[in-house]
Amino acid sequence: MIFDAHCDALMKLWQDRSLSFQDGPSLHVTLSGMAEAGVKVQCFAIYVPETVPEEARFTAALEMADLFFTRIVDMFPSVKAVRTKQDIASLREGEIGAMLTLEGCDAIGANLVKLKTLLRLGVASVGLTWNFPNAVADGAWEKRGAGLTAFGRQVIELLNETKRWVDVSHLSEKAFWDVMETARFPIASHSNAHRLCPHPRNLTDEQIQALIEKDGMIGINFVPYFLTSDKRGATVADVLRHLDYVCALGGENNVGFGSDFDGITETVAGLEAVKDYLRLVNELYKHYSSSQVERFLFRNFYEHLPE
Repeated sequence: MIFDAHCDALMKLWQDRSLSFQDGPSLHVTLSGMAEAGVKVQCFAIYVPETVPEEARFTAALEMADLFFTRIVDMFPSVKAVRTKQDIASLREGEIGAMLTLEGCDAIGANLVKLKTLLRLGVASVGLTWNFPNAVADGAWEKRGAGLTAFGRQVIELLNETKRWVDVSHLSEKAFWDVMETARFPIASHSNAHRLCPHPRNLTDEQIQALIEKDGMIGINFVPYFLTSDKRGATVADVLRHLDYVCALGGENNVGFGSDFDGITETVAGLEAVKDYLRLVNELYKHYSSSQVERFLFRNFYEHLPE
């Protein structure tokens, strides 16, 4: 079984309403691909592109949430909307859990009611930024490097109260440390090790260790330029290298995968779509015990759900 903590299929479905989630050729994540790979839980991010005007972003987020239900959950009986451990435990043989997440709080502006609305629609995890600054915090590409705003702290309080994950992927380093002080359930859904690949989106050793100490989660990302600086591209071995590194820092029980499928244009050789998870699984069994592989692929993320 596989628990993938991040994909952007909703964005693609929103941008091209003609795509079929069953087997759309331009989608990395499809129903047929998930079934082939043995995906049990797939997180679907609401990501509103930066090109969308500020006043239209919340509407776009609602449209993506609607697509999550109408084009994925309601259309296919084998797909069930999930948010909690109990929801996932209730899945039957052959059923796949679809989990709604938010990537970046740009869609809510500085309005907590908008966030509450998305949480009521089932959003289980909230990423605070997408690289750039917003009303909540600064992102990884903002040179100012500020942390959480006063409104951002209200957001964290709400997520603590409602038992939702706070996703630190894409945050500035100062905002990361502010979150670590205040969030009860922090994760990095799709970030790798900065020591192995010095990209601003990756986590330093200190950040990885802080997440482990807080009993958070780190999802190894399949973005080639987050995995290696080698211009020849990334391989499955690079994915394992980052997994090994987090484990070496004490994170064996705090690491999983957040592919970022459909949010990327380049892919890892041999990991071009969700169906190719089988190649990664086969490699994992060559290096780790069955119980470790089970934890990396599914159980770690599942057990770290707040409820």
